Amino acid sequence: MSFKSGIAKFTGKTSYWLLHNVFKGGTSFPGKIAMKFDPDVLNSLAKGYETIIVTGTNGKTMTTALIVEALRKKYGDVLTNPSGSNMQQGIVTAFLAHKHKNVKRKIAVLEVDEANVKMVSKLLHPKAFVLTNIFRDQMDRYGEIYTTYEKIVNGIKLAPDAKIIANGDANIFSSVKLPNPKTYFGFKLATDAQNQDLKAPVNTDGVLCPQCDHILHYHERIYANLGDFFCPNCGYHRPNLTYTVNEIIKQTPNSSEFKMGNKKYSINIGGTYNIYNALAAYAVAREFGLSDQEVAEAFAENKRIFGRQELIKYKNKEIDLILVKNPVGLDEVLHMLNTEKDNYSLVTLLNANHADGIDTSWIWDADFEGLNKDKVKKMIVGGQRWHDMGFRLEVAGFEPGTMIVNPDDDSLIEEITKLPTKKIYILSTYTAMLALRKKMAEKKIIKAGM
Repeated sequence: MSFKSGIAKFTGKTSYWLLHNVFKGGTSFPGKIAMKFDPDVLNSLAKGYETIIVTGTNGKTMTTALIVEALRKKYGDVLTNPSGSNMQQGIVTAFLAHKHKNVKRKIAVLEVDEANVKMVSKLLHPKAFVLTNIFRDQMDRYGEIYTTYEKIVNGIKLAPDAKIIANGDANIFSSVKLPNPKTYFGFKLATDAQNQDLKAPVNTDGVLCPQCDHILHYHERIYANLGDFFCPNCGYHRPNLTYTVNEIIKQTPNSSEFKMGNKKYSINIGGTYNIYNALAAYAVAREFGLSDQEVAEAFAENKRIFGRQELIKYKNKEIDLILVKNPVGLDEVLHMLNTEKDNYSLVTLLNANHADGIDTSWIWDADFEGLNKDKVKKMIVGGQRWHDMGFRLEVAGFEPGTMIVNPDDDSLIEEITKLPTKKIYILSTYTAMLALRKKMAEKKIIKAGM
């Protein structure tokens, strides 16, 4: 360790201790301070670790959490960044915060922002990359899906020996030739899939063949551009899958039961997209030596994740706080809500800060029209851009009289307690979610932080 990196570690760890023991927070600032003294401090912090980088548009936080839960079953201590602070300074903070234990295999599982994969890979020398999906998201930051993938590929190219564990149902992940060893996962639900010839809806992103630009067809489509794709023009098709979901047994907004191979698995969270996340975690766990039984036990114990379908109980209300950030993710959450058997109230919080994406037009691409309106007994529309969301819901067919317009977090929490249903779903963008959680922590409804 160089003198410079030693100083960086010391100042970073000291600032972390002060922030968390005196000021009760700080998921990236200690990393920022350490990097001021040594921009490459991550290189020395990560020495000796087998690092797994999890990246993609949706599902990074849940996939990372499930991988960590599984690997801890076999290897005990696993370093991770559970707050979802996934840029370089947040990852440095995760290493600074970790209390090292004596283990035979030092493993780090890190959620990494797509635009940060290159700079992190350069310093970490990863053992594996886990690729979840790529959808249109925050156009002001990432651009189109092809530029997003290019950012990821530029990072992968720095680690040609690292294994790629990718969603084979996403046609973009097999579109670039890379020297890395590869393993693919995906869905195989239909027994007669090879006899089908399907197309995605006309407004679906990412359905042009990466080889010839012809519109892709599907033997089986799961959602958005994910599925058993093939090009009728040039023959480009889904790669062979090593790990598969073969049956979805039961889904509710708070649980999923499904089969991978011949074994049943369950997770305490709803949504087909979360089954994909579980499949990704399963693939990693198997590649790192876990048995089916060890994975099943880990999944059964999985906890709700900070701000990602987080269950909060308050004054006889069951509140599901769900992060939404792009049209595909929001669409899948709305589909998940249609599995709810009981009546519920719906709260939408829309912000447009840099971390959310400043363009809110994406809310028009989600199928609010398809939401079962009979189940929604009352609505609260809040956040900085409440007027945009309120108008979107009116266009979708919700009566303005069923909506409470309430952009203030203090009165929002009070209004939640007055809602007529026990079950409440809050769909929130990132900064609105953080602001609401902060208010809830101040009122002792939840604990501060994670």
